[in-house]
Amino acid sequence: MMNLIFKIIKDKFSKETYSFGLDIGTSVIKFVKLKFSKDTIELCDFELAQTDINLDQAIKKIAESRNAYRVNISVSGPSTIIRYISFPKMNSDELKKSLRFEAQKYIPFPINELNLDSYILKDNLPDNKMLLLLAAVKTELMNQRIRLIDSCGLKIYVLDIDSVALVNAFNFNYPQENVEKRKTIALLNIGASLSNLNVLEGDMPRLSRDIQIAGVKFTQKLVDVLGVDFKAAEDLKLKPESDKADKITKAIESVLTGLAAEIRTSFDYYESQSSSTVDKIFLSGGGSFFPGLKDMLAGLLGIEVEYWDPLKKIIIPESLASEKLKILAPQLTVAVGLALRQ
Repeated sequence: MMNLIFKIIKDKFSKETYSFGLDIGTSVIKFVKLKFSKDTIELCDFELAQTDINLDQAIKKIAESRNAYRVNISVSGPSTIIRYISFPKMNSDELKKSLRFEAQKYIPFPINELNLDSYILKDNLPDNKMLLLLAAVKTELMNQRIRLIDSCGLKIYVLDIDSVALVNAFNFNYPQENVEKRKTIALLNIGASLSNLNVLEGDMPRLSRDIQIAGVKFTQKLVDVLGVDFKAAEDLKLKPESDKADKITKAIESVLTGLAAEIRTSFDYYESQSSSTVDKIFLSGGGSFFPGLKDMLAGLLGIEVEYWDPLKKIIIPESLASEKLKILAPQLTVAVGLALRQ
């Protein structure tokens, strides 16, 4: 299904090749085109388009104008599951044969409704065990996404999960010479309808979760508090008017408190299973743009929070370097992670 990987960039490339990441969100489509050369990766193009128009036509228009014919896509939400489990040590052939049977112990869906994949994170645990990332996607959701891409005249090269793409983008852009010394951190990607939370020890993911508190909830709260329509609330969220600033901040903070509680619950669970504590949150996503949200979240959780750049290690040509790209970059995290899957 996904052929999951976390160390995905080769040191050398024999020739120029191109890869296309297409992140189909609930409110915005994000598209990234990367060029892989001998020892560099360059941003060739990017696009963001609203999904309130005809979705397949919007995707088709983006792809045709960028000569994309084969794209990497992803899914997320309640029809996807990622689990990190201690598994009996076995080779890849044995794992393939036993995966569906063993997965029934960890997945709360009928196994015949799922597509499964796995990735061995550690193969040297005590008691002849290994640490396995187990991923499951409901076949119905996969088929819907495949039909959508087919209707656009495109082919799927990789079908991933948002959280995996997010981790890949972060690990590529923020490598450590000695990952053993990197603190335990969290990636929080606030989208429109979902927030993706991932906890990493060094470069290794150990917890992944989708939280159904995200940008739309913030906007809807402003609609309720200010008595304005949804579009006006979106505009006020990004550019608060001075006479409404206090009401807007309090409304956002009331929703953020709920999100922080879900994050804290996830951290508590992780820390109960590990000797590490989460020291820092790296923030991204279109739903994270409210002025002051980063500082409010840091105050609620008592943890340092900062934005991260999914293009930090990617060459940006002068033709694309702009203030617009800097502003939009936090929305491109998943699309970049997908495009890195060459």
